[in-house]
Amino acid sequence: MELGLTGRVALVAGGSSGLGLAVAEELAKEGAHVAIGARDTAKLAQAERRLKDLARGRVLTTAVDLKNPDAVRHWVEEVAGRLGALHIAVTNSGGPPPGPATKFELGAYKDAVDSVLLPPISLALAALPYMKAARWGRLLFITSETVVRPVARFALSGFSRLGIVGFSSALVQELGDCGVTVNVLAPGYTRTPPVERTAGTNTDGDVDAGLRAMAAHIPLRRVGRPEEFAAAATFLASERASFITGTVQLVDGGASVIG
Repeated sequence: MELGLTGRVALVAGGSSGLGLAVAEELAKEGAHVAIGARDTAKLAQAERRLKDLARGRVLTTAVDLKNPDAVRHWVEEVAGRLGALHIAVTNSGGPPPGPATKFELGAYKDAVDSVLLPPISLALAALPYMKAARWGRLLFITSETVVRPVARFALSGFSRLGIVGFSSALVQELGDCGVTVNVLAPGYTRTPPVERTAGTNTDGDVDAGLRAMAAHIPLRRVGRPEEFAAAATFLASERASFITGTVQLVDGGASVIG
């Protein structure tokens, strides 16, 4: 299937590892110019080598603190200036600490807003003028399954990421006549480094045993692969998905069905 991504300019936050890197790789393989940003310069350098090995377009990497709105704005301006446009923005950040709602004081909720909710909003607001100018754009917000089904031990995640869903919904009608679509991706357990760490913690270091335990709650009986999530994200970023906006797309192997 031709996705119409050749020559499009995509910016991926948190693109040096995990789901962000998987999405960046898939976009690069489809011919998009890809810019990734994250704080860890060593991971960025490694990710840059991987992307350049498979990219059909240009690859840019930038060390940026996604919690700093000024830094995010400068990053967006730099990417659009060097690559001539900005068509796709993928927001992505690490999750807040796990735990039930009453475990945390008010300060933890404020921290979750600052680290999980506000950075995607900051990035979207910086990127939107370029998408409006191009009359074509794709905003993708990576969240988690907690925006669809409550998980008691991930109270901070559900609280902060539901705000992203509210923000994205508010954008949909406003941007409809600009050719810009807005969608939220809600991954379940996917084999990324954070999930592997969680799996090992729960099973005295036996990652595979931990992953099997997670898979017991998934109808497909396995955790997801990053490239499977990336395929869904890349389709939503494509020309083929031009009539899909305002959705929250679960990528969880059916886990939400059985709870």
